[in-house]
Amino acid sequence: MLYKIKKTEKMKKIASLAFVAAIAVFSSFKPAATTWKLDKAHSKLGFTITHLAVSEVEGFFKSFDATITTNGADFTDATVDMTGQVESINTDNEKRDEHLKSAEFFDASKFATITFKSTSFKKSGKNYKVKGNLTLHGVTKPVELEAVVRTGTNPMSGKEVAGFKITGKIKRADFDLGSKYGAPMLSDEVQITANAEFGKE
Repeated sequence: MLYKIKKTEKMKKIASLAFVAAIAVFSSFKPAATTWKLDKAHSKLGFTITHLAVSEVEGFFKSFDATITTNGADFTDATVDMTGQVESINTDNEKRDEHLKSAEFFDASKFATITFKSTSFKKSGKNYKVKGNLTLHGVTKPVELEAVVRTGTNPMSGKEVAGFKITGKIKRADFDLGSKYGAPMLSDEVQITANAEFGKE
């Protein structure tokens, strides 16, 4: 009888250890990360600034790239990495573009790229709030953006695709951009609008 009791207790200990081990393995399990690659032909990184407090001037960066990495079924906790080339700035006016690339604004020869790296990608109602660090003109500042996300399937390739409309605002003063030109000339606030399409790798 004593033998049976000891045997039962031993089996219980083994079962408990096996259960703990299973929980540990399950807890450490992470789904494989998925990379989403930018479709540059269907994407645009743009901005809008107010001139003389009466009109809006729009521009965009012709050359930029971005990747998104996800770990779940949606984009919650996704990570975003974006790089834009300052030399590719285009406001549909060659003189203005050259001025923007000069040391008075972006100083493209010294600060060739603009980068954004996300630190948080969270659901906010039907959309997402994206927080991250924006590096512009040699200055890095935290920014918060809103992302509207749509997903679907490309009928030509059969691959999953996702479209992002990302909006937000930054201040020129935060990045020491065109400090010579005050608000009566150019608004301090700059509207950022990115429309980007990504394909699932």
